[in-house]
Amino acid sequence: MIGSALSNRVEVYGRSVQALVNAMEFLKLKAKRVLATHGIETLEAEQWYPMQNVLGSFEDILKQVGPHTTRAIGHALPKHAAFPPHIDSFESALLSLDQAYRMNHRGPGNIGSYRVIPGVNRTSTVMCDNPYPCEFDQGIMEALYDRFPPKNSLRLRIDHDPGCRAKGAHACTYHLKW
Repeated sequence: MIGSALSNRVEVYGRSVQALVNAMEFLKLKAKRVLATHGIETLEAEQWYPMQNVLGSFEDILKQVGPHTTRAIGHALPKHAAFPPHIDSFESALLSLDQAYRMNHRGPGNIGSYRVIPGVNRTSTVMCDNPYPCEFDQGIMEALYDRFPPKNSLRLRIDHDPGCRAKGAHACTYHLKW
């Protein structure tokens, strides 16, 4: 289950929402229909949209198409969303996750966050207390790894703690190793 917007006045940048449509490649028409049912009839990259409408769209996509598509949307996000320009490594990309999240959301109130705790030996812990689905967050982390591949690393492993927003927890915690 996808959470609710933490404030009904928070908005999401259109470029971020565009990732939803682009990630669904062969299902773009379906994505546009889902967005339209949630009040986003014409998607403009430079506009802002109510977060609850975006979350409702994610909920429908998760139910109708499945978690793999939700993960693909997260994977597409860094290509489309606003992101800090100074990123040059996977580690710096992870550390900028919360800043990028705030660049793509606006409005008063709590919008949630990404908190990254660097570990040792190519590990980090990422805590997500935003209302987006787990698969979406994991897709974002995979995309950052693919975009800034660490030297001498063959793959990214993401382990999800048992506590989960979809099961009522306040946040999801992921342990990353690469």
